[in-house]
Amino acid sequence: MNQRQFPPSDATTVDVGRPFPCDASVPGPELCIVVPTFNERANIEVLVDRVALALRGIDWEIIFVDDDSRDGTLDIVRRLGLANRRVRGIRRIGRRGLSSAAIEGLLSTSAPFVAVMDGDLQHDETLLPRMLALLKAGATALVIASRYAAGGGADGLSPGRRRLSRAGVRLARWLTKADVRDPVSGFFMLRREVVELVAPRLSGVGTKILIDLLASSPRRLSPIEVPYQFRPRHAGESKLNSLTALEYLLLLAEKFSGHYFSHRFMMFGLVGATGVVVNLAVLRVLLVLRVGPTEAAAAATVTAMVSNFFLNNLLTYRDSRLGGWRAVRGLLSFMAVCCGGALVNVAIFRELYMVTGWWLPAGVAGAVVGALINYSLTQAFTWGSRL
Repeated sequence: MNQRQFPPSDATTVDVGRPFPCDASVPGPELCIVVPTFNERANIEVLVDRVALALRGIDWEIIFVDDDSRDGTLDIVRRLGLANRRVRGIRRIGRRGLSSAAIEGLLSTSAPFVAVMDGDLQHDETLLPRMLALLKAGATALVIASRYAAGGGADGLSPGRRRLSRAGVRLARWLTKADVRDPVSGFFMLRREVVELVAPRLSGVGTKILIDLLASSPRRLSPIEVPYQFRPRHAGESKLNSLTALEYLLLLAEKFSGHYFSHRFMMFGLVGATGVVVNLAVLRVLLVLRVGPTEAAAAATVTAMVSNFFLNNLLTYRDSRLGGWRAVRGLLSFMAVCCGGALVNVAIFRELYMVTGWWLPAGVAGAVVGALINYSLTQAFTWGSRL
């Protein structure tokens, strides 16, 4: 067989057995600022300009971790990155959440110092050099920009959100025992080795990544707080809603339990409780309409399963939500798994009741084991696989 002949090339021959030479003349940045974004197009250029002005004389980079915004946020980031090596972007597909985005960004850099701040321009970027100086001086491993330290303020929040923020602070300090005035701050800086140490323990749920860091660190961080004035949002809409508040409460509960109960399992349980209500409501309506008890029970059970699937898809697994045909296949997978969990539930109840005669402990034991089976299997086969 004739071998294909290639014309000679003037290009330098590369020895594939040796690594490519690395130009070490350009060191990496000293500081990396991680900015989680979702639909923040109007704020990107302004933020980059302000950070550049604040960090004159410091080698820095900024990484925008974007949850697949539909407004072209990452298009702006890419355009800026072509002209400025300091600007980078990470596009996340099928994943959502400020905390998990922050973790992904923090782990993507080699800079020895890393910061997290919001993309809505409410955080004061002029504080960055002072925060970096404290870390470089060895005064602490974590510096928090605080709205509630002496000299700080939260005038950028509406009165309702200000009350909610202060309530969240009190609850966080009580549950985590953190001696920090603003443990829910979204603006802080730390040494990268702290991130590497704590990262495997982080939950990555919700929007309060600082609480996660403080509660998950195996060693005392002894943070220093520096006051700042929290500004009004520059453009776009706030992402805070009732779901983020619920996620915050579940995060605190997970940390308070010592990770014994994960936030996802607790959300799964809450959704399961709504399924009981749906089941009983549908059953009652069908019985009033004189539907046979067997048919009514079957219809009520199927309705509750469908309700549970869509609520779990919306809430429990919002960071890996199924859509389109994958949602249909996920529903079938969910119902098949839950039928198995129901059979285990019934079997455990029957055996324990026959042995002890106590219906309540037997019922609770069956329900708990059935829920654990449903949670484990649906996480693996319904939302854990790319259907």
